Amino acid sequence: MPRSQKSKLQAAKKRRQAQGEAQGKGAQATAAVKEESTSSSSPQSEDTTQSLPQAGSSSTSQWCRRAQATTITSTAVSCTRSDEDSNSQDENKARPCEAPYYTESTGEDSLTRNPGLLEQFLLYKYKMKQPILKEDMLKIIGQNYEDQFPEILKKASERIEIVFAVELKEIDSTRQSYNLISKLKLPNNGRVRAGRGLPKTGLLMNILGMIFMKGNCAAEEDIWKFLGMMRVYAGRKHFIYGEPRKLITKDLVRLQYLEYRQVANSDPPRYEFLWGPKAQAETSKMKVLEFLAKVNDTIPSAFQSYYEEALQDEEERVQARVMVRAGALAKVNIPSRAMPQHIFPPLVKPELCYPPDKKIEHHSRDYSISNVKESHSKVVRIME
Repeated sequence: MPRSQKSKLQAAKKRRQAQGEAQGKGAQATAAVKEESTSSSSPQSEDTTQSLPQAGSSSTSQWCRRAQATTITSTAVSCTRSDEDSNSQDENKARPCEAPYYTESTGEDSLTRNPGLLEQFLLYKYKMKQPILKEDMLKIIGQNYEDQFPEILKKASERIEIVFAVELKEIDSTRQSYNLISKLKLPNNGRVRAGRGLPKTGLLMNILGMIFMKGNCAAEEDIWKFLGMMRVYAGRKHFIYGEPRKLITKDLVRLQYLEYRQVANSDPPRYEFLWGPKAQAETSKMKVLEFLAKVNDTIPSAFQSYYEEALQDEEERVQARVMVRAGALAKVNIPSRAMPQHIFPPLVKPELCYPPDKKIEHHSRDYSISNVKESHSKVVRIME
C-alpha cells in the first residue's frame, strides 16, 4: 500500500477515534446513572405535569411544565434512584428503567441534545454528593460544543430548577466547582433525610403554591387531588419522595415548613394545610409565584390576582422589617437610667488666708454656709 494512502487511512482513523471519545464520555455518564436506576414505571416519569387549582381565573386554569423540559428531565429523574429506594431490601432486584434514558432524534441540534446529557450528569453528581466540576461538564458535552457551553449549561440548569427547585451555583471559583443548592433550607440540601437522594424542594414549593392559590389554606383532599396529577399518591411509595404521606404530614410539619391541622368542628374530622413558620421566614408569596411562572415559561404578573396579593405581601414584609429596625434603634438610644432632677454644684473651698494666731473656725463656717445658700438660690432661679 502506498505511503500516502496509508497515512490518509491513519488520519481518518484518528478522527473517528476522537469523535468516538467525545461521544463515549457522554455515554459513560449515562451508564453511571443507569447503574443507579430502579424499576420506575412510565406514569411516574410524568410527575412533572401539573394543573393549577381552579381559582376563578382563566390564566391559572392549567399549570403545565414546558413539554421539552418535561420529557428530558423526567426521563433523567426516572433513572436516578432515590435515597429511599437505595435503602430498600429489594435493591438487588432493580432493573433498568423502562423509559429510554435519553434518545437523540434525527436532526436534533446540540442545544437540545447536550442539555439533556448535562441534566443527567448534574442530577447524578447531586445524588452522589460529588462536586460538579466545569472540566467534567465540558467532557460530557464534547470539545466541539465548548463555545456553546454557557448556553447549554443555562438550559440544563433551568430545566432542573423548574422540577426540583434547586439552583446551580458556583461554590469554588478557583476549581470552577458547582453545586445544586435548594431554594429552601431543607435538611441535607433539600433531601430532607440523611444520605443520598434527589431534592424534595420542588414538591414543597408546589404545595406552598397550591396553598397560596387556595386562599392561604388548602384542604387535605385538594392537596392529594393536586398531587395525584403528579403521580404522587398517599400510601404509595414514590421513587423520589418515598412515602408521600409521611413526608408531607410528618417530616415537613416537624420541620415547620407546613402546618397540618384539623378543620374546626369537622365530623368526621377533616384536615387542612397552611404555610409553616419556616416557609414564612425562608420564602414569600412572590418567590413562590416566580417559581410557578418559570414552570409555565411566563412572568409572575401573568397571574394577575395572585401577583397583586404577592405585591401586598412584599410591602407588608418591608414595613415589618422597618418597624423591627426602628424598635432596635430606639432601644439603643434610650438612656439606661434617668438623670437626677436636682444637681448642686460642689462646694468651693475658701482661699482666704488668715494669720496663724487667729481662730478661723467661725468665719470659715459662716462662709461655707453663705456660699451654699448663694449657689442654691442660683440653681433655683435657673430652674424657674
